[in-house]
This record gives sequence, C-alpha cells and structure tokens, in this order.
Amino acid sequence: MAKTILITGGAGYIGSHTVLQLLLGGFRAVVVDNLDNSSEIAIHRVKELAAEFGDNLVFHKLDLRDKQALEQLFASTNFDAVIHFAGLKAVGESVQKPLLYYDNNLIGTITLLEVMAAHGCKKLVFSSSATVYGWPKEVPCTEEFPLCAANPYGRTKLVIEDICRDIYGSDSEWKIVLLRYFNPVGAHSSGHIGEDPRGIPNNLMPFVQQVAVGRRPALTVFGSDYSTKDGTGGKRYSKSQCENDEKYSGIGITWLPYTQFSMWFMVVSTVCIDHPLRMEVRDYIHVVDLADGHIAALCKLFNSEIGCEVYNLGTGKGTSVLEMVAAFEKASGKKIPLVMAGRRPGDAEIVYASTAKAEKELNWKAKYGISEMCRDQWNWASKNPYGYESSPTQD
Repeated sequence: MAKTILITGGAGYIGSHTVLQLLLGGFRAVVVDNLDNSSEIAIHRVKELAAEFGDNLVFHKLDLRDKQALEQLFASTNFDAVIHFAGLKAVGESVQKPLLYYDNNLIGTITLLEVMAAHGCKKLVFSSSATVYGWPKEVPCTEEFPLCAANPYGRTKLVIEDICRDIYGSDSEWKIVLLRYFNPVGAHSSGHIGEDPRGIPNNLMPFVQQVAVGRRPALTVFGSDYSTKDGTGGKRYSKSQCENDEKYSGIGITWLPYTQFSMWFMVVSTVCIDHPLRMEVRDYIHVVDLADGHIAALCKLFNSEIGCEVYNLGTGKGTSVLEMVAAFEKASGKKIPLVMAGRRPGDAEIVYASTAKAEKELNWKAKYGISEMCRDQWNWASKNPYGYESSPTQD
C-alpha cells in the first residue's frame, strides 16, 4: 500500500517540485499551505504533470499555527511521515521583520511537532538551510561545521534544528532528517512549475528571469567588494575611474543615478568574463535535484535505523553571481543589465557544500549543472513571464 506523506508548504517552489517527485515515486501526497507566498495553481499543474498519479494528491489551505485545523487533519488521515517546508524565507525581510519570522517559522513548526507527536507520526524530513553556517571561515561546509546563523531567517532554521535534536533526545521513536540545502534554482523541465515569488524577488535567479522577460530594467548585484575565488576586481570604481580604465572599455558600461543612496552606480549591459568583479559565491543546485534529495531522505527514514541526522544538499561547487548571470544569458539569448550595489545585511561571502555524507548515506548526488539550471529557469520564465498569473500584478 502506498505511503501517505504530509507536505507542509507544498504549493511553494521547492515543495511543489518535491510533491511531483513523490507522486511519480508512488507516494500519496497531502499538501497543506497557507498560500502566503505560493499559488494554488502550482498544485493544479503538479496534478497535470503527474498524469495518472495526480489523483493521489490532496490539497488543504491551512496555516500550521491553526492547531485545531491541523488536529482535524491528522485525525482524519494516517500519515506515514511529514516533509516540512512551510515558512517565510527571505533573508533581507527577516532582518527588517524578525518577529514575523520567529512567529511564523517557530510557532508553526512547534505546533506541527506537537500534533505529530499526539498522533504517533514521528518521521520527519525538515527543510533547513545553509544559512545555519553563517559566515563560514572555510569551505566547503561540512555538516560538522560550527553553526552561527547571521540573520533571523537562519536563526529560525537553527532553532528548529535544535528542537528536533531535543525531541529525538527525549524520545528515540522519532526519526528525523535535517536537510541543509544551498541555493535552489531552475525549474521542472516541462516549464509548467517554477519559482514565482510575491513582490520583488529576494533571490538571484527569479530577479534575473524577471529582467529577461522585461518586468524589471536591471539586476541589482549586492556586494561588489567580496574577495571571491577569481581574485580580480573587487575595487569600488567611481564613474570617472571606470571611464578612464581600459579594463572596462568596450563592454557596454552606462550609468544610472541610484537615488536611494545618493550616488552613481555602474550599469553593465553585458557580463565581461575576462574581467569579473568580485561577487558573493554560492552553491546553486537544481530544484529537481533538491526534490530528489528529499525523496532519498524519506527513503532513509523508512528503510534504516536513524535517529536525528543532518545532510547537506548542494553540488559542492561555488559559482559567482556574474558567472551565473553569464550562464543565463547564454541559455536565454538575453542580455541582463547589472547595477552594482552594497552588501545586504546578513549575506555571507562564500558558501558551498561538502556533499560527501549525502552521497554516501543517502545514495544521492546532484545531476544537473549550471547550464541545465539556467536552461530550465528560462524555459519556465519564457512560458510564464508573470509566474502563475496570466497578467502583471502589483509588486
């Protein structure tokens, strides 16, 4: 008999791709989502993509902080395990609105765990994040690295990890996998589901795709002073310095006033690979690889003796912002104008994963590279320029 999995936040970007992989893998999926930063249209499209397996998907609009509604759901359905995605996830917003993040992410998770325990459902895959590593002193990040989140969003993930470890310590019947994943990008190869953030995107690739389809004039790159792997650039240039510097001649530099900071910023109409500026470096991972990682973690819960284990999910390779933009330009045939700006509060400099533990114990390894990520991102964006909406919405 097919196992029934509860997926919280299953209408979201990573959640929807994971739900599809679950259905194709023979699981029954019950999704709960309050739709604060997701769309029910994603659920309908997942059903379509799952074809004959689509009937094994059920959706409930529900906020995890509504304990009565959650109790009713568990009373009516026997869940074999839970995959927990639900939560707010924007680093910058978490710095501005920390109480909102603590209320939503922590209270929602505690309520979920209480209800799970009351109904004897003690298998959990938790969607954690590489933000728990804070500003690592070295890379790649292994699961044994010291933890020190640099922003409220990361701290909610870190606290939830601690809660999970405490729960297992008090009751060994629990089986828990904590997945620290890095920077998900891309979309399903069909182009029917992908990332559709509400308002102004907080992450790189959704912003890039919106520039590519004409929804935004340029990409703002935060942090041109990072000391990243290429070791070039990194100097803050004035307008006159750039105009007189032969490194930047002939690569389409124009200038725009950035009135928020009362200064000028350089706008580059093409990415120059020969003379890259220093940018933050991230471990970008295809969302389908990430979804498959959750399936591998779920199988680990069912097929082995496990307590509370943590795994990194990434590619083990670092890619700079400009390298990522260049790859997207190649995949899409579009030029992405860039605006250089200062670092955002809470952003780390260079972060990428060691994936050896996941490869060994979960038998999982990322299959897709940067070119495939950008190809699928553009396929989604070109087919859905306004995301799941058919026309522009107010940002």
